[in-house]
Amino acid sequence: MDRFSIQNIQRLDSLESELDFEKASSLFLKLRVLEKEDESYKPIRKHLRNLIKDYEEKNWNDENSITDNQIKDSDLAETLVQAENDFYEKRKERIKAKLKEAGLTQNDLAKILGHRKSYMSELINGLRPFSKEDLIVINRLFKIKLEDLIPTFIQQDRASHIKRTLESLSHNKIRLTKKDFDLQMV
Repeated sequence: MDRFSIQNIQRLDSLESELDFEKASSLFLKLRVLEKEDESYKPIRKHLRNLIKDYEEKNWNDENSITDNQIKDSDLAETLVQAENDFYEKRKERIKAKLKEAGLTQNDLAKILGHRKSYMSELINGLRPFSKEDLIVINRLFKIKLEDLIPTFIQQDRASHIKRTLESLSHNKIRLTKKDFDLQMV
């Protein structure tokens, strides 16, 4: 389960990497809008703000100790999070367009999938992951291609492991492009 899906945020004690920092910062901004509609997001947003502040103080406070590698990691993390956000936004737009075309609302989709309205909002906004079954139902109802519904991101540590392992195998005929594993997304 994604550490940064909405139900897991309160369990985080700290941010461990630039990717964590970027995901937390992005989620913090997304929740700003939702918090206006639903006060229950307020403690989650406050917890995120504290995690972000602690990470910045620990890793970015002393300008003289910032390394080129740290900046490179920060840039990569920003690129990855932006790609994820772009994917979720496009998926949201596709689903909403198909709902409109079918004369349905997001609340109607929540009923079809057996979810509460607020839960559906979190799914649509990428704050919680859709279940595989939900995505298949959406695919079949609205004829949205699965590759437009299912994120194909690979976690950074997993992508690094796969890349190192493939490089170590002498009989390996797989040739990776930068797009395959360096940015951990398709």
